[in-house]
Amino acid sequence: MDLVQMETFLAVAEERSFSRAASRLHRTQPAVSQAIAKLETELGEVLFDRSSRDGTLTDAGEVLREYAAKLLNLRGEASSALSELRSLHRGRLNLAANEYTCLYLLPLLDEFRRRNPLIKLAVQRSLASRISDEILMHSVEFGVLSFRPDDAQLKSVIVYRDELAFVVNPRHSLAGKDKVSIRQLGTQNFIAHNIPSPQRQKVIQTFNRHKTPLQMGVELPSLEAIKRFVEMGNGVALVPRLTVEPELKSGALVRIEVPELQTERRLRLVYRKQANLSHAALAFLKVVETYAASQGDPYSFQAER
Repeated sequence: MDLVQMETFLAVAEERSFSRAASRLHRTQPAVSQAIAKLETELGEVLFDRSSRDGTLTDAGEVLREYAAKLLNLRGEASSALSELRSLHRGRLNLAANEYTCLYLLPLLDEFRRRNPLIKLAVQRSLASRISDEILMHSVEFGVLSFRPDDAQLKSVIVYRDELAFVVNPRHSLAGKDKVSIRQLGTQNFIAHNIPSPQRQKVIQTFNRHKTPLQMGVELPSLEAIKRFVEMGNGVALVPRLTVEPELKSGALVRIEVPELQTERRLRLVYRKQANLSHAALAFLKVVETYAASQGDPYSFQAER
Protein backbone atom coordinates (compact mmCIF):
# COMPACT_ATOMS: atom_id res chain seq x y z
CA MET A 1 0.00 0.00 0.00
CA ASP A 2 1.09 3.56 -0.66
CA LEU A 3 -0.46 6.98 -0.12
CA VAL A 4 -1.53 7.34 -3.77
CA GLN A 5 -3.53 4.11 -3.47
CA MET A 6 -5.05 5.35 -0.20
CA GLU A 7 -5.99 8.65 -1.83
CA THR A 8 -7.63 6.85 -4.76
CA PHE A 9 -9.50 4.44 -2.50
CA LEU A 10 -10.75 7.25 -0.26
CA ALA A 11 -11.90 9.30 -3.27
CA VAL A 12 -14.03 6.40 -4.54
CA ALA A 13 -15.41 5.75 -1.06
CA GLU A 14 -16.34 9.42 -0.54
CA GLU A 15 -17.68 10.04 -4.05
CA ARG A 16 -19.45 6.64 -4.10
CA SER A 17 -18.56 6.46 -7.76
CA PHE A 18 -15.50 5.42 -9.76
CA SER A 19 -16.24 8.02 -12.46
CA ARG A 20 -16.70 10.91 -10.01
CA ALA A 21 -13.54 9.84 -8.15
CA ALA A 22 -11.64 9.83 -11.45
CA SER A 23 -12.85 13.37 -12.19
CA ARG A 24 -11.85 14.55 -8.70
CA LEU A 25 -8.37 13.05 -9.04
CA HIS A 26 -7.94 14.20 -12.66
CA ARG A 27 -7.41 10.61 -13.79
CA THR A 28 -9.23 8.29 -16.18
CA GLN A 29 -11.87 5.91 -14.84
CA PRO A 30 -9.95 2.80 -16.07
CA ALA A 31 -6.85 4.03 -14.18
CA VAL A 32 -8.88 4.41 -10.98
CA SER A 33 -10.48 0.99 -11.42
CA GLN A 34 -7.08 -0.57 -12.03
CA ALA A 35 -5.62 1.07 -8.91
CA ILE A 36 -8.47 -0.26 -6.74
CA ALA A 37 -8.18 -3.74 -8.26
CA LYS A 38 -4.44 -3.76 -7.53
CA LEU A 39 -5.05 -2.64 -3.95
CA GLU A 40 -7.64 -5.39 -3.44
CA THR A 41 -5.20 -7.97 -4.80
CA GLU A 42 -2.43 -6.79 -2.44
CA LEU A 43 -4.78 -6.87 0.56
CA GLY A 44 -6.55 -10.07 -0.40
CA GLU A 45 -9.90 -8.38 0.28
CA VAL A 46 -12.77 -7.00 -1.79
CA LEU A 47 -13.25 -3.36 -0.83
CA PHE A 48 -16.33 -2.35 -2.88
CA ASP A 49 -19.59 -4.18 -3.54
CA ARG A 50 -19.56 -4.28 -7.35
CA SER A 51 -23.25 -5.28 -7.44
CA SER A 52 -24.18 -1.94 -5.98
CA ARG A 53 -24.35 1.06 -8.27
CA ASP A 54 -23.42 3.55 -5.54
CA GLY A 55 -20.00 2.04 -4.68
CA THR A 56 -20.98 0.61 -1.33
CA LEU A 57 -18.02 -0.41 0.84
CA THR A 58 -17.65 -3.96 2.09
CA ASP A 59 -16.79 -4.62 5.74
CA ALA A 60 -13.10 -4.71 4.75
CA GLY A 61 -13.55 -1.43 2.90
CA GLU A 62 -15.10 0.22 5.97
CA VAL A 63 -12.14 -0.84 8.09
CA LEU A 64 -9.63 0.42 5.54
CA ARG A 65 -11.48 3.72 5.10
CA GLU A 66 -10.72 4.76 8.68
CA TYR A 67 -7.01 4.00 8.35
CA ALA A 68 -6.77 5.61 4.90
CA ALA A 69 -8.21 8.83 6.33
CA LYS A 70 -5.69 8.75 9.20
CA LEU A 71 -2.77 8.20 6.81
CA LEU A 72 -3.78 11.09 4.56
CA ASN A 73 -4.36 13.33 7.56
CA LEU A 74 -0.88 12.46 8.80
CA ARG A 75 0.51 13.37 5.38
CA GLY A 76 -1.15 16.75 5.66
CA GLU A 77 0.16 17.23 9.20
CA ALA A 78 3.67 16.28 8.10
CA SER A 79 3.54 18.78 5.25
CA SER A 80 2.29 21.50 7.58
CA ALA A 81 4.99 20.68 10.15
CA LEU A 82 7.72 20.96 7.53
CA SER A 83 6.28 24.26 6.36
CA GLU A 84 6.34 25.50 9.97
CA LEU A 85 9.96 24.43 10.30
CA ARG A 86 10.89 26.41 7.20
CA SER A 87 9.10 29.47 8.55
CA LEU A 88 10.67 28.92 12.01
CA HIS A 89 7.27 28.54 13.67
CA ARG A 90 8.41 25.32 15.29
CA GLY A 91 11.62 23.33 15.77
CA ARG A 92 14.43 22.79 18.21
CA LEU A 93 18.06 23.88 18.35
CA ASN A 94 20.51 21.79 20.39
CA LEU A 95 23.92 23.17 21.40
CA ALA A 96 26.77 21.98 23.63
CA ALA A 97 28.96 24.22 25.79
CA ASN A 98 30.83 24.08 29.05
CA GLU A 99 30.35 26.38 32.04
CA TYR A 100 32.64 29.04 30.58
CA THR A 101 31.65 29.05 26.89
CA CYS A 102 27.94 29.02 27.77
CA LEU A 103 28.37 32.65 28.90
CA TYR A 104 29.29 33.61 25.33
CA LEU A 105 26.04 32.08 24.10
CA LEU A 106 23.70 34.00 26.39
CA PRO A 107 23.41 37.29 24.43
CA LEU A 108 23.13 35.34 21.16
CA LEU A 109 20.41 33.09 22.53
CA ASP A 110 18.60 36.20 23.75
CA GLU A 111 18.76 37.72 20.26
CA PHE A 112 17.74 34.44 18.62
CA ARG A 113 14.71 34.07 20.90
CA ARG A 114 13.60 37.64 20.15
CA ARG A 115 13.55 36.78 16.45
CA ASN A 116 12.29 33.19 16.75
CA PRO A 117 10.25 32.85 19.95
CA LEU A 118 8.67 29.53 18.93
CA ILE A 119 11.96 27.64 18.52
CA LYS A 120 12.91 25.57 21.56
CA LEU A 121 16.51 26.01 22.67
CA ALA A 122 18.50 23.40 24.59
CA VAL A 123 22.09 23.98 25.72
CA GLN A 124 23.71 20.79 26.92
CA ARG A 125 26.51 21.21 29.46
CA SER A 126 29.47 19.14 28.30
CA LEU A 127 33.16 18.80 28.88
CA ALA A 128 35.09 20.57 26.12
CA SER A 129 36.95 17.32 25.39
CA ARG A 130 33.65 15.59 24.53
CA ILE A 131 31.87 18.26 22.52
CA SER A 132 33.40 17.26 19.16
CA ASP A 133 32.21 13.68 19.60
CA GLU A 134 28.72 14.84 20.52
CA ILE A 135 28.52 16.90 17.33
CA LEU A 136 29.70 13.98 15.19
CA MET A 137 27.20 11.68 16.90
CA HIS A 138 24.41 14.15 15.94
CA SER A 139 23.53 14.71 19.62
CA VAL A 140 23.83 18.47 19.03
CA GLU A 141 24.15 20.69 15.96
CA PHE A 142 26.58 23.23 17.42
CA GLY A 143 29.28 23.27 20.06
CA VAL A 144 31.41 26.09 21.49
CA LEU A 145 35.12 25.40 22.05
CA SER A 146 38.10 27.48 23.15
CA PHE A 147 40.41 25.48 20.86
CA ARG A 148 40.33 24.43 17.24
CA PRO A 149 39.04 20.85 16.82
CA ASP A 150 41.38 18.36 15.16
CA ASP A 151 38.74 16.31 13.33
CA ALA A 152 38.55 17.12 9.61
CA GLN A 153 34.81 16.42 9.66
CA LEU A 154 34.22 19.54 11.74
CA LYS A 155 34.04 23.14 10.65
CA SER A 156 34.90 25.97 13.05
CA VAL A 157 34.18 29.70 13.06
CA ILE A 158 35.99 32.08 15.41
CA VAL A 159 33.24 34.00 17.17
CA TYR A 160 34.78 35.64 20.24
CA ARG A 161 38.15 36.89 21.50
CA ASP A 162 38.83 36.42 25.19
CA GLU A 163 41.87 36.39 27.49
CA LEU A 164 42.98 35.19 30.89
CA ALA A 165 42.39 37.59 33.77
CA PHE A 166 44.35 37.55 37.05
CA VAL A 167 41.88 38.57 39.77
CA VAL A 168 42.01 39.26 43.50
CA ASN A 169 39.51 40.60 46.00
CA PRO A 170 39.58 44.37 46.72
CA ARG A 171 41.24 43.89 50.13
CA HIS A 172 44.18 41.88 48.77
CA SER A 173 47.66 43.37 49.15
CA LEU A 174 48.08 43.47 45.35
CA ALA A 175 44.68 45.08 44.69
CA GLY A 176 46.12 48.59 44.41
CA LYS A 177 48.58 47.68 41.66
CA ASP A 178 47.84 48.01 37.94
CA LYS A 179 50.55 45.52 36.95
CA VAL A 180 52.67 42.82 38.60
CA SER A 181 55.36 40.43 37.40
CA ILE A 182 54.80 36.70 37.38
CA ARG A 183 57.72 36.40 39.82
CA GLN A 184 55.65 38.32 42.38
CA LEU A 185 53.04 35.56 42.30
CA GLY A 186 55.23 32.73 43.58
CA THR A 187 53.92 33.12 47.13
CA GLN A 188 50.26 33.51 46.20
CA ASN A 189 47.66 30.81 46.81
CA PHE A 190 45.86 30.15 43.52
CA ILE A 191 42.29 28.88 43.52
CA ALA A 192 42.22 26.52 40.54
CA HIS A 193 39.68 24.59 38.48
CA ASN A 194 39.93 20.86 39.10
CA ILE A 195 39.32 19.87 35.45
CA PRO A 196 42.53 19.54 33.37
CA SER A 197 42.62 21.67 30.24
CA PRO A 198 45.12 22.84 27.59
CA GLN A 199 44.90 26.36 29.10
CA ARG A 200 45.80 25.12 32.57
CA GLN A 201 48.82 23.30 31.15
CA LYS A 202 49.97 26.47 29.39
CA VAL A 203 49.83 28.40 32.66
CA ILE A 204 51.86 25.72 34.46
CA GLN A 205 54.46 25.79 31.69
CA THR A 206 54.65 29.59 31.85
CA PHE A 207 55.37 29.52 35.60
CA ASN A 208 58.01 26.81 35.06
CA ARG A 209 59.61 28.84 32.29
CA HIS A 210 59.95 31.83 34.63
CA LYS A 211 61.22 29.58 37.44
CA THR A 212 58.35 30.65 39.66
CA PRO A 213 56.41 28.23 41.91
CA LEU A 214 52.70 27.90 41.18
CA GLN A 215 50.88 27.10 44.40
CA MET A 216 47.41 25.73 43.77
CA GLY A 217 46.30 25.22 47.34
CA VAL A 218 42.61 24.86 46.53
CA GLU A 219 40.88 23.23 43.56
CA LEU A 220 37.16 23.74 42.98
CA PRO A 221 34.69 22.21 40.50
CA SER A 222 33.31 25.38 38.90
CA LEU A 223 34.34 28.86 37.84
CA GLU A 224 31.48 30.30 39.86
CA ALA A 225 32.81 28.66 43.02
CA ILE A 226 36.34 29.93 42.25
CA LYS A 227 35.10 33.51 41.93
CA ARG A 228 33.10 33.34 45.14
CA PHE A 229 36.06 31.87 47.04
CA VAL A 230 38.40 34.60 45.83
CA GLU A 231 35.82 37.23 46.79
CA MET A 232 35.90 35.78 50.31
CA GLY A 233 39.64 36.49 50.50
CA ASN A 234 40.92 32.92 50.17
CA GLY A 235 43.45 33.47 47.41
CA VAL A 236 43.83 34.62 43.82
CA ALA A 237 42.77 33.16 40.48
CA LEU A 238 43.37 33.09 36.75
CA VAL A 239 40.02 32.91 34.94
CA PRO A 240 38.63 33.82 31.51
CA ARG A 241 37.80 37.53 31.39
CA LEU A 242 34.31 36.77 30.10
CA THR A 243 33.48 34.96 33.34
CA VAL A 244 34.35 37.86 35.66
CA GLU A 245 33.03 40.90 33.78
CA PRO A 246 30.09 41.42 36.21
CA GLU A 247 32.39 41.19 39.26
CA LEU A 248 34.92 43.59 37.76
CA LYS A 249 32.16 46.11 37.01
CA SER A 250 30.69 45.85 40.49
CA GLY A 251 34.08 45.97 42.22
CA ALA A 252 33.66 42.56 43.86
CA LEU A 253 36.92 41.52 42.16
CA VAL A 254 39.93 43.48 40.91
CA ARG A 255 41.90 42.61 37.80
CA ILE A 256 45.66 43.09 37.71
CA GLU A 257 47.75 42.85 34.55
CA VAL A 258 50.45 40.16 34.47
CA PRO A 259 52.37 40.66 31.19
CA GLU A 260 53.83 37.15 31.20
CA LEU A 261 50.34 35.64 31.44
CA GLN A 262 48.65 37.63 28.71
CA THR A 263 47.07 34.84 26.66
CA GLU A 264 44.38 35.32 24.05
CA ARG A 265 41.63 32.72 23.88
CA ARG A 266 39.46 32.39 20.81
CA LEU A 267 36.04 30.84 21.12
CA ARG A 268 34.80 28.85 18.16
CA LEU A 269 31.38 27.80 17.02
CA VAL A 270 31.80 24.24 15.73
CA TYR A 271 29.53 22.07 13.57
CA ARG A 272 29.72 19.18 11.11
CA LYS A 273 31.30 20.21 7.81
CA GLN A 274 28.94 18.11 5.65
CA ALA A 275 25.85 18.72 7.79
CA ASN A 276 22.45 19.55 6.39
CA LEU A 277 21.76 22.05 9.12
CA SER A 278 18.19 22.50 10.31
CA HIS A 279 16.32 25.70 9.48
CA ALA A 280 16.71 26.73 13.12
CA ALA A 281 20.47 26.12 12.99
CA LEU A 282 20.86 28.16 9.80
CA ALA A 283 18.90 30.99 11.43
CA PHE A 284 21.16 30.81 14.48
CA LEU A 285 24.29 31.07 12.31
CA LYS A 286 22.82 34.18 10.73
CA VAL A 287 22.19 35.67 14.18
CA VAL A 288 25.80 34.98 15.21
CA GLU A 289 27.13 36.66 12.06
CA THR A 290 24.82 39.67 12.33
CA TYR A 291 25.49 40.11 16.05
CA ALA A 292 29.25 40.08 15.48
CA ALA A 293 28.92 42.70 12.73
CA SER A 294 26.85 45.00 14.95
CA GLN A 295 28.84 44.56 18.19
CA GLY A 296 32.38 44.37 16.82
CA ASP A 297 35.35 43.27 18.94
CA PRO A 298 35.46 40.99 20.94
CA TYR A 299 32.75 39.34 18.80
CA SER A 300 33.65 38.10 15.32
CA PHE A 301 32.59 35.70 12.58
CA GLN A 302 35.74 34.33 10.99
CA ALA A 303 35.67 30.91 9.34
CA GLU A 304 38.73 28.69 9.78
CA ARG A 305 40.09 26.36 7.13
